Amino acid sequence: MPTILDLKNVHDPSDVVHRAVAALAEGKTIAVPTETVYGLAASALNAEAVERLCHVKGREVSKPLALAVKSADDALDYVPDMSPLGRRLTRRCWPGPLTLVFPKVSSDSVVNRLPASVQQRLGNGATLGLRVPADETLLKVLRFSRGPLVLSSANPSGGADPRTAQDVVDSLGDEVDFVIDAGPCRFGLASTVVMIDGDRCQILREGVIARKTLKRMANFTALMVCTGNTCRSPMAECLMKKHLAKRLGCKIDQLTERGVNVLSAGVAAAGGSAASRESIEVMANNDLDLSLHESQPVSETLVRSADLILTMTKSHRNALVHHWPEAEPRTFVISDGQEDVADPIGGPIDYYQLCAEQIERYVEKWVERVALHLPEGLDDESA
Repeated sequence: MPTILDLKNVHDPSDVVHRAVAALAEGKTIAVPTETVYGLAASALNAEAVERLCHVKGREVSKPLALAVKSADDALDYVPDMSPLGRRLTRRCWPGPLTLVFPKVSSDSVVNRLPASVQQRLGNGATLGLRVPADETLLKVLRFSRGPLVLSSANPSGGADPRTAQDVVDSLGDEVDFVIDAGPCRFGLASTVVMIDGDRCQILREGVIARKTLKRMANFTALMVCTGNTCRSPMAECLMKKHLAKRLGCKIDQLTERGVNVLSAGVAAAGGSAASRESIEVMANNDLDLSLHESQPVSETLVRSADLILTMTKSHRNALVHHWPEAEPRTFVISDGQEDVADPIGGPIDYYQLCAEQIERYVEKWVERVALHLPEGLDDESA
């Protein structure tokens, strides 16, 4: 029987993490919890350990394994030419129950530094599957390990998904060196597997993340930002939607189905405030409805999800980049380096009209850039 390390009954959970890291470094095969099902892990730096994992599972060479890496940023070392769609899904879905498969491994990929037999088990350069699991214990193991882990479900190929540590013991017995028991997995269902080829994605296996949810996650998202999210950014949101719909030949309420979301927020916004009366009136003159708008503050989730952030002023951009440095490459002043869009708050309706006209001139220049980055489609499993 394998050693079972029960996280609920240990004095120091970090000791379990260190034991797991040491075991992996020694070439052992261990069973670990994930948010989906229990996984069988081996160090990708150790060819013998990976071959043993494949032997335990009865895994054929023709069925590539996936790598578990510690973060979305780490994944770029393995797929340096990752497409905007791939980066979008890694930002929004990782850590989480999504395995992304990329075709044609780049010559610059660090996967080429792994043992040749391990590369063969990973797809031999034709494809590469990556995942960042959303289990804190496993993430800690990854952070302390020298390299990535080869990770597969902890069951014989074709067997039932292991939802508990006991399931692992029942199906693999002495074939695994030890098992980390964290109780039943959160989902008890395998990860969704998606092939990313440029700006097109194909579902290879539907798991925790359903097709409808994945389609929404794949959408391009533009975020307009001002101060209070009651004047400038809501008008920018409306005008961007108007021109995108015109560019794509659809209605505004069909933009989500066409692969794009447009949102707005404020760096100092209070949640739930209506748009200003003047902004509503000016947008109505453009046949746009701003009457149902509710303000929201800029948040970690919004910034992480946004593919393009357009601020009304340079100071708005500076504030965002200071707080979220990782968003700098995606954050621009809407004027693209020209003058700021001044706040019309407190001024007459004419100020709001001039402000809207200024925003619209800038928005028209961004529409084509947005259209070029929309996902091409979401294909069902081909076989």
